[in-house]
Amino acid sequence: MISKPKFKICRRLGPGVYDKCQTSKFRATSSKSGLLGARRPKAPSEYGAQLIEKQKIRFSYGISERQLSNYVKKASHIRGAGTAEKLYEGLESRLDNVIYRMGLGSSRRATRQMVSHGHFIVNNKKVTIPSYELKSGDIIKIREGSKSKKIFDNMAEKIKDYKPPAWMNFDLNNMEGKILDKPKNIESFLDLNAVLEFYSR
Repeated sequence: MISKPKFKICRRLGPGVYDKCQTSKFRATSSKSGLLGARRPKAPSEYGAQLIEKQKIRFSYGISERQLSNYVKKASHIRGAGTAEKLYEGLESRLDNVIYRMGLGSSRRATRQMVSHGHFIVNNKKVTIPSYELKSGDIIKIREGSKSKKIFDNMAEKIKDYKPPAWMNFDLNNMEGKILDKPKNIESFLDLNAVLEFYSR
């Protein structure tokens, strides 16, 4: 059951923002409410469109305005590859997001809480900071003392058919993941360039 605040956010920003909005039930409910095509909303201004894209990222990754601004600043100061690519890498390299991408949590909010509660170790060290930045070669494991927790019950069965992004892997036998490469953009509904333009004003 999707909460009313999330439902409103999905109506405004699109179903890609939250997993629970990416269902036929959500689309059917929205359609009946005259929200998906029945009434054509007024096209937003350039600034308005950029603001919407910024909010999509904030709510999708569950980060604050200040955190997003810092990711943009960091990406803008890195020479070489495109700024949008660097911004995406920064967002995807967060520990809470990586655990979500590995299929160990139903949402980023859930994995953020799992990290905060100390259920994971990175390179044999317990990490409780959701924004902790992972790099190629890093190994993420479920802490031995946490494997018996209810949230990890039947985890191998739950994710046996799940395929994580190509830039990471997860070993079901040992219940550990590894970062293989830099994140590659798989979120087609996010316009990162619009977000960069918003912050360049």
